[in-house]
Amino acid sequence: VQLQASGGGLVQPGGSLRLSCKDSGRTFSTYGMGWFRQAPGKEREFVSSINWSGSTTNYANSVKGRFTISRDNAKNTVYLQMNSLKPEDTAVYYCAANPMGQVSTSRHSYYYWGQGTLVTVSS
Repeated sequence: VQLQASGGGLVQPGGSLRLSCKDSGRTFSTYGMGWFRQAPGKEREFVSSINWSGSTTNYANSVKGRFTISRDNAKNTVYLQMNSLKPEDTAVYYCAANPMGQVSTSRHSYYYWGQGTLVTVSS
């Protein structure tokens, strides 16, 4: 499993971004996938996760209703659509893979991590 996250950048408050995370391996469709973020000086925190088939998702309360996670197993890619962005969403966003295939809010469920992509929300 090799995860490559992309799509970060600078956006104004209220704007949108879509993050992508592509796996170069052959087992992507069996893994649960998650997005986490880490702001400067803070712990890494859960954002969203999706199970192997895409039938189940969950979100942190802070992003519920604004972010949407999805996946395309044919493209080995998971997405995070982020709308109505706020300055407090500023962080490095990491994608991660859970070999058990299910959703999880715990960092300890994820064995593989991407390198992170920086999202900055500022006017």
